Amino acid sequence: MKQLSVLSKYFWKYRVRFTAGIVFIILSNYFAVLAPQVFGYVMGKVVEHLPGAKTAASTQVKDGVMRLLVSRIDTLPFGQLVAACGVTILVLAVLRSILMFFMRQTIIVMSRHIEFDQKNEVYQHYQQLHASFFKTHTTGDLMNRIAEDVSRVRMFTGPAIMYLINLLSLITLCVIIMFRKDANLSLIVLAPLPLLAITIYIVNTVIYKKSEKVQALLSALTSNSQESYSGIRVIKSFVQERSMLNFFTRNSEEYRKNAVSLAKVEAVYFPSMTLMVGLSTLITVLIGGRMALHDHQQVGLIVEFVIYINLLTFPVSAIGSVASMIQRAAASQKRVNEFLQTTPEIADAPGVQPGELKGDIVFNKVKFTYPHTGITALKNFSLTVKEGQKVLILGKTGSGKSTVAQLLLRFYNADEGSIAVGGRDINTFPVKSLRDQVSYVPQDVFLFSDTIASNISFGLHKPAPPQQVELAAQYASIDREIKNLPEGYQTMVGERGVTLSGGQKQRVSIARALIKDARILLFDDCLSAVDAKTEHEIIHNLYNYLNEKTAIIITHRIFTVLNFDQVIIIDDGEIIEQGTHQELMDLNGYYAELYRLQISNDQSAA
Repeated sequence: MKQLSVLSKYFWKYRVRFTAGIVFIILSNYFAVLAPQVFGYVMGKVVEHLPGAKTAASTQVKDGVMRLLVSRIDTLPFGQLVAACGVTILVLAVLRSILMFFMRQTIIVMSRHIEFDQKNEVYQHYQQLHASFFKTHTTGDLMNRIAEDVSRVRMFTGPAIMYLINLLSLITLCVIIMFRKDANLSLIVLAPLPLLAITIYIVNTVIYKKSEKVQALLSALTSNSQESYSGIRVIKSFVQERSMLNFFTRNSEEYRKNAVSLAKVEAVYFPSMTLMVGLSTLITVLIGGRMALHDHQQVGLIVEFVIYINLLTFPVSAIGSVASMIQRAAASQKRVNEFLQTTPEIADAPGVQPGELKGDIVFNKVKFTYPHTGITALKNFSLTVKEGQKVLILGKTGSGKSTVAQLLLRFYNADEGSIAVGGRDINTFPVKSLRDQVSYVPQDVFLFSDTIASNISFGLHKPAPPQQVELAAQYASIDREIKNLPEGYQTMVGERGVTLSGGQKQRVSIARALIKDARILLFDDCLSAVDAKTEHEIIHNLYNYLNEKTAIIITHRIFTVLNFDQVIIIDDGEIIEQGTHQELMDLNGYYAELYRLQISNDQSAA
């Protein structure tokens, strides 16, 4: 239950609805417990009118409302008295129904508000978490916690809370009235209920453990499904449909077994509730029947007790489902808390102030090791990029090229050394302010399931005019192809941009970076899927666009069209060559060899 204590802030936020709901529940139950007293009273009057019956009152009326009612109708003729009691019972039922409606309108609606707030809280926290977090947690697990787990928590904040307050208030009212009527009989008929409490305690422990395991298996199943849908083209191209189906079936079967096992344990509750309530009813009839045989005045009391026991049937039987919902919610909330309690590794230092990202970029003896793999990507890395310079970073796969861009954007923090822009350490900038002033084209292109125009203007904080979107697309050499599409810039690209080719997706991603008009631009191997002609066209456009902007272009091939101020060769996380194109050609090292090989290949292809 301690896992659910974090929800107290939501109950406080919606305290007006919550308090009103509690009041409605108590009032509805108060009217519910008045009805058996009316039944008992009228049955006593019926017994009084039987041949040979005594004229003394058949049942004690101790409740204030009932005393007031009895004082009004007790002197009526028998027929009118019975009719008045019938009308009273009907009115009590109507009042209770109205209050139950308001009870649901307050408690259940409150739970929907809490669900809305909690999903937003989880989603917002996801957005703040560091990049390495998403490399160690699957998308399916993230989705399951924000959807399935939060929904199960809602079952606690809504139905479980409502039923719990309902059963507590109804049981309390019934027990108080029953003991006021006859304490000895109450003790006897309520004796099976402690056995019920022991059963609930034992089964709850089992349910909690099984619920936690079922939710973990559901996350794995969701992840498996999500990966299968996202990678369907790979699955089909390698004819692995049957293998993936078998894999999913095994996971699904494991989930089914555990879910069925949980259902079997939960199934113990309901017959246990019915048995205990049935025993109480049977005891009431047996003991009460013997009492009524010796004293007809007790008939009304026995009728009351039977009705009270029946009133307790639903709340007592609901104890099982309420306890189950609470245990499931606790297991789910524990999983949600695990992520909510994960502290973002990349966060603003206290007192940081936004500022303009302007000036030279300086990497000073930077060392970085990826935490999830233990691979050291950069070692003693030092580099100065003058403001307005165009820098080309070359290197083999895994040499640490992309890490340079990711550290500059603070996707990760350097283990050693520092990175500064304009003499100011980037750690002293708010993360949002830093990233807002940098345009980045990642190596792994991602497009959203939206229009092309929306994907291009994604990085802006307000909708971009069509002219601005088209200009960015022209710089990225994708404008003509977009206009040839059926709906032009309003064409939906599908999930992850599946309707576009690899080269088209890369160019849309470039346009998305260019439309920000940032001072610093980072291009990470963003032309790998375009042909040589388009590549030259884009580089030529970038040459004009990048005037007076600082640009770092990371790639595995040399762009001969663009005149770079610096060319950096990285190998195994260290700079092995650095200089201008001509200086590196004169050095006759790795760069010169790569340049000659590329020129030779380009001529052969031509």
